[in-house]
Amino acid sequence: MSGRLDSRAPLLEVRDLVVHHGQLRALSGISLTVYPGEVYALIGANGAGKSTLLRTIAGLHHPTSGSIGYDGKDVTRLRPEKRATAGIVMVPEGRRLFPSLTLEENLKVGSSYARPGPWTIGRIYELFPWMLERRGQKTAQMSGGEQQSVAIGRALVANPRVLLLDELSLGLAPVIVQRIYATLPQILESGITVLLVEQDVSQALRVATHLQCLLEGHTTLEGTPAEVTREQVEAAYFGVGSAAPGGRPSHVSLNNRGPRDNHGERSEA
Repeated sequence: MSGRLDSRAPLLEVRDLVVHHGQLRALSGISLTVYPGEVYALIGANGAGKSTLLRTIAGLHHPTSGSIGYDGKDVTRLRPEKRATAGIVMVPEGRRLFPSLTLEENLKVGSSYARPGPWTIGRIYELFPWMLERRGQKTAQMSGGEQQSVAIGRALVANPRVLLLDELSLGLAPVIVQRIYATLPQILESGITVLLVEQDVSQALRVATHLQCLLEGHTTLEGTPAEVTREQVEAAYFGVGSAAPGGRPSHVSLNNRGPRDNHGERSEA
C-alpha cells in the first residue's frame, strides 16, 4: 500500500462539511485534504453531492456547518469572487459560457480577475491551437467539446492555484474527452492543483493521484487508485456491501493518515 504521506502543507482542506438545499441535506460531514500538485478525483453517481461539494468550495453554496481551508486560511465565508482572485477557480458543469460573446471575449472574462502567473490568452491558443483562427467566433456556434475547451481556457487565464473541474466529460464523445484530458499534464506542469468531479470512473482512476467516492452526500471510499480494487469502487459507487447504522454505506479509508470510522472521524491506528 503506497499511502499518501506528504511533508508539504495541504493546499485545500475541507472539514466536516454539511450543506443543505432547502430541507434536503445534500452533504453530510464531508472531509477531504488536497496537496499541491495532486489530481484529486471525486466520483459517484448522479445526486451523490459531487457538484454541490465543488460549488461550496468555490463559494457558490453556503455550508450549514463545517469549514473550508485554503493555503492555511479559513475561506468558509469568503465571497466567490474573492476565492477566485485568491486562486480557487471553477469550470462549472454545463460550461456556463457567454454564448453571445466570441471565444476570445469569453477568455477575457477569465483574465479580468487573473492572478499573476504563466497563463495568458496566447498560451491558451498554444494549448488549444484550433482556437486561434476561430477566436472571433461566438461560442454559441461551437460544439460541446469546443465549448468545454473554452471554459477550461477561461479558468486557466485566471491563473488558479486550485482548478475545480465539474463533470469534465459529461455529454461529450469519448474521443473529445481524450483530447481534453490530454491537456491535463501541461496544466499540472504549470503548478496547478486539480480537484476533479467525474462520473466516468475509469477516466478518473486513470488520471487521479487520489480519489474519493460519494454516495447520497456521504463519503464511502477514499484512497489512491493503486490502493482500491474494482470491487471496492463498485461497492462504494452503488452502495452495496457493508453499511453503517441506518443503512448508510460505511466509509472505507485506504490512506496511511489514520483510518476513519463510519462518520469520517480519524481513529488511532
